[in-house]
Amino acid sequence: MNISLAWLRQFIDLQESAEEVGIMLTNVGLEVESIESYETVKGGLEGMVIGEVLTCEKHPDADKLSITTVDIGNGQVSPIVCGAPNVRAGQKVVVATVGAMLYPTTGEPFTIKKAKIRGAVSEGMICAEDEIGLGKSHDGIMILDTTLPNGTPAAKYFNLESDKVFSIGLTPNHADATSHYGVARDLKVLLNRDLCKPSLYNFKIDNTQTPIEVVVENTEACPRYSGIVISGVTVKESPTWLKNRLKSIGLSPINNVVDITNYVLHELGQPLHAFDLGKISQNKVIVKTLAQDTPFKTLDKVARKLSQNDLMICDGDEKPMCIGGVFGGADSGITENTTAIFLESAYFSPTYIRRSSQYHTLVTDASFRFARGIDPNGTVYALKRAALLIKEVCGGEISSEVIDIYPNPIPNRVFNVKYKNIDRLIGKTIDREWINQTLQGLEIEVSNDNGEEFTVSVPPYRVDVAHSADITEEILRMYGFENIELKENYSSDFLAEFPALDEDKIKWNLTQLLAANGLNQIMTNSFTKASHWENLESFQNEQNVEMLNPLSADLAVMRRSLVFTGLDSVLHNINRRQKDLKLFEFGKIYSKVSKEDGKNLYLEREQLSIFLTGNKTDETWQEKSQKTDFYALSGVISKVLGFLNVSKITQNEISTDIFEYGLAINFQKKEIARLGLLRKNIVKGFDIKQDVFYAEIEWEILMGKLNLTRNVSEPSKFPEVRRDLSLLLNKKITFKEIENLAFQTERHLLKSVNVFDVYEGDDNKIKAIMKDDEKSYSISFILLDENQTLTDEIIYKTMQKLIKVFEDKLGAILRSDSISWIKFAKEL
Repeated sequence: MNISLAWLRQFIDLQESAEEVGIMLTNVGLEVESIESYETVKGGLEGMVIGEVLTCEKHPDADKLSITTVDIGNGQVSPIVCGAPNVRAGQKVVVATVGAMLYPTTGEPFTIKKAKIRGAVSEGMICAEDEIGLGKSHDGIMILDTTLPNGTPAAKYFNLESDKVFSIGLTPNHADATSHYGVARDLKVLLNRDLCKPSLYNFKIDNTQTPIEVVVENTEACPRYSGIVISGVTVKESPTWLKNRLKSIGLSPINNVVDITNYVLHELGQPLHAFDLGKISQNKVIVKTLAQDTPFKTLDKVARKLSQNDLMICDGDEKPMCIGGVFGGADSGITENTTAIFLESAYFSPTYIRRSSQYHTLVTDASFRFARGIDPNGTVYALKRAALLIKEVCGGEISSEVIDIYPNPIPNRVFNVKYKNIDRLIGKTIDREWINQTLQGLEIEVSNDNGEEFTVSVPPYRVDVAHSADITEEILRMYGFENIELKENYSSDFLAEFPALDEDKIKWNLTQLLAANGLNQIMTNSFTKASHWENLESFQNEQNVEMLNPLSADLAVMRRSLVFTGLDSVLHNINRRQKDLKLFEFGKIYSKVSKEDGKNLYLEREQLSIFLTGNKTDETWQEKSQKTDFYALSGVISKVLGFLNVSKITQNEISTDIFEYGLAINFQKKEIARLGLLRKNIVKGFDIKQDVFYAEIEWEILMGKLNLTRNVSEPSKFPEVRRDLSLLLNKKITFKEIENLAFQTERHLLKSVNVFDVYEGDDNKIKAIMKDDEKSYSISFILLDENQTLTDEIIYKTMQKLIKVFEDKLGAILRSDSISWIKFAKEL
């Protein structure tokens, strides 16, 4: 949302700089994302002055050029060669001095330089209006009628305005600040200054010769509807001041009537709509909903089909003229032939407007405000304000009574607030009188104050203030978060068992670990589209959590897995030439389960996802790049589990409609992680053409079983021994089977087992002894006795026991290069 500083100053006296005002707005919750300069003419006519042509003679070497001398002030007379046919001595003109940057109406900007034109020196330029962006005419130079002294900046003569515009990242809870008046209302309280509201003193009904009937059939969708007829208007281009106001906040002027409705919307926050009265059948307006799929052409010339929930503004024939609060119709709008208008100012239900806006994917300035909630008590004031401006700018007269249909006025919200709760939430006791004055300044009435609690009456336009905590927030944002001192010692309202697991701290430390290992954290949207998984058996579509009013078809359901939104992020980076990716995300997934009573149980659980794709190492002059693989992902998971002190896990191979191959990891009889290579059809669905390795850890399950207590023991005084075996095995046998069998066979001396080489290639020496369905494993075994030094005899017997069980249960064959040390040990 854009807010003009000059416009704000119409409501409140602001001597502070734009930067100072920006800081104040951010402190009260209206975060200023940027401050931009606005000039009614680009460049602000910088470097251009009023000059007087002293002499003018024809150029001796060019028929269409004149050589002039121009007084540009401060006693300086500049020679200027001019090509305009209307230049004469004695004229007051606009002179662009040397060094000035010109922004013409068409074409690229250029800088004025000292030059020689056909041998004559020229130090500046006498300007036409199109050359400095003031118009389109190039018939000749601008001749000014002024008594201003030579050297006066041209910007002063043309009364150019400059402005500062705040870009505010408005949060949904600040519906009260969707206008310049709303923002000024907060500054009034913060600075304790008076607020100036536009006067309606001159409003009067000129006659009632053009009565109009209004019928509101759906009062739930339209609690209040106000309107008035203005006859005898002239539709034309808006005056400069009005166009400049709209341009400063990024709006394009259309015509004087429409521009005034937009002006009042951004001034007061009340959307208005102007109908051509001549196009309203029977001089009757009906506010109602229509049948599903009723055709309607909107102002953008798009033929749409209405929803049965769309609130429509219809004429006496029940022909739709406008989607109420969202967008006008193509056949009822204001044109240059319009002479009478019906001006609408209404309060529409935020629910209805939000639903229609999303259904038609139309987000307008009006729907933006209606969907958040406007002031239901401000419709008539804004209507009268706009009517006065239309009479001033467009002419005409008010020719009907003010129509105001408000059958069930929306009351203020009234509730009690305790001072002790304010003190507890803020962490500081604030002066009670200041609290009362601040709330009154925010137009929140305070009564029944007995020193311990008080009653507040909150106007309906403050849609976010509904509870005691909201009152505290209003107090705090005006008091200033920065004015709350931190205590020297932290305290708590309760005592907990010590030590308690701090999940946030664990998550933060794990984030640091992953980042230190080259992974980047991502945060993806919880909303996505069900088509990502609709053909996958792992996901039952009836378990989808669907949005009632989705922003778009791509954001219609809540994600069932982090893999799909994560792949969106992978694709986003790949499309920007970032193909080597290591990403992780902490996020929640959602599903629903239907219970026997027909009600739905909604489930939410947190996961940690990890994505690896591309190369795991960069190419250098020493070594080539290496593609990432399953083992790189497995290494990351091992570090995560090691950090969390998770041991004694079991693993089993998996192949699902998500994973082409991979592992499931179990801990204390619960599956805590899955990792592997994503199937080609999954990644191709995202137009990703490279392998993506993915892991998901069930964070909540893991946290429920976590024990960070680490057992520490003294290192053994006796040396450990390593022995290696090279085995020929069937390709289907996994290392995990070998490891488990080894520890089952030798529980006392065996400390670790590791595979350091796997071979399935074409080496003739090994292939000669290998079958096609076999592979070669080279495995190391670490042996240690905590009580004595191992003897060769004990080592030999242990290894023989392992070899025998591998041969008997796995069908392993000991390779010849492992036999030499065994013979040596046997001889010993």
